[in-house]
Amino acid sequence: MGRDDERDAITATSERRYSLVLERQRHLKWRAFDPLEQILMALCGVALAGFTTTVCFDVVTRTIGYPVLWVQEVTTTFFVYGIFIGTAVAARRNDHLYLTAIAEAMRGHARLAVETFTRLVVLGAALCMVWFGYLNFRQGFGAFRMPSLTPLASLYAAIPLSGALVALFTIEQLVNGWRHGFADDAESVEETLDSDRFRAST
Repeated sequence: MGRDDERDAITATSERRYSLVLERQRHLKWRAFDPLEQILMALCGVALAGFTTTVCFDVVTRTIGYPVLWVQEVTTTFFVYGIFIGTAVAARRNDHLYLTAIAEAMRGHARLAVETFTRLVVLGAALCMVWFGYLNFRQGFGAFRMPSLTPLASLYAAIPLSGALVALFTIEQLVNGWRHGFADDAESVEETLDSDRFRAST
């Protein structure tokens, strides 16, 4: 093996090691969306850190008798955006929103039908989030948060944005699933170990 081949192998191994996308799910993902997923994951971390920090600050200031009223608005913003950004990330990572146990027990056309049906349900829910979230967003300009008097639309904006991302990632999985199949190429090492432990315990 030449130096160029070794360098390419090391680069590929490094990318797999630090990639947020599991290699066993790569056949359902477009690499073009990987940076978007990384950004969303980072935003989830920021939202979680911000929510935790502002809650602690609010508790401390209230305990010492000097409450800061606007802190609750910041806490609510971190909480709401964290939830809806997390929903979009989970949709791409297959972490929730649909049940996999039934589909993974199937093969062939039955697997294709079940996987397609579950993702179409998720897609329908995402489109509802986009449409009704947009309606709430428009109506949110008529109500205000206290004490900053910021329109509630600033919170409602998270709903259609999240719905659009969920829809995008669901379409991504549908297209790739129809092209390459939904079944994983191979079990991960962790899943294999868990299966061995389960069989050993029974």
